Amino acid sequence: MFQLFLRARAHNLLNYRAGEKHFKARSAERDAETDHARIASIFAAVDGALGAAEREQAGLNRRVDDALARAAVTFGNGSDEYLEREPLDNHHQDLFAADISNGQRRLKELGATVSHLKFIKAALLSRFPDFKPRLSS
Repeated sequence: MFQLFLRARAHNLLNYRAGEKHFKARSAERDAETDHARIASIFAAVDGALGAAEREQAGLNRRVDDALARAAVTFGNGSDEYLEREPLDNHHQDLFAADISNGQRRLKELGATVSHLKFIKAALLSRFPDFKPRLSS
């Protein structure tokens, strides 16, 4: 490891004697642009994931509502309907119940995911108060 340091020092010494310029830092504007690009990529990823989760949640919510409506129609309106129901109707009711249950489970998971992603977005914006997301055209 010390050999690496010695090599670097020897290289710097030779460059100094050869008349090469000393270390130069980038301009403050370029540094600010680089920092903005880094934060923007993280913001875009979080915002994209949040948008996708919200779209999935909205679509799934519509499908679950549709399944609930179809299940309600097939139930019938008699008080003893469940006693005289055809086996095929019972089978369809079981399928509706399974679909609705799976949909509601996923909606609960999506609700938690959306909440977490909103928190991450808020935390990102609070940690970098000078960051303003640029609107894409």
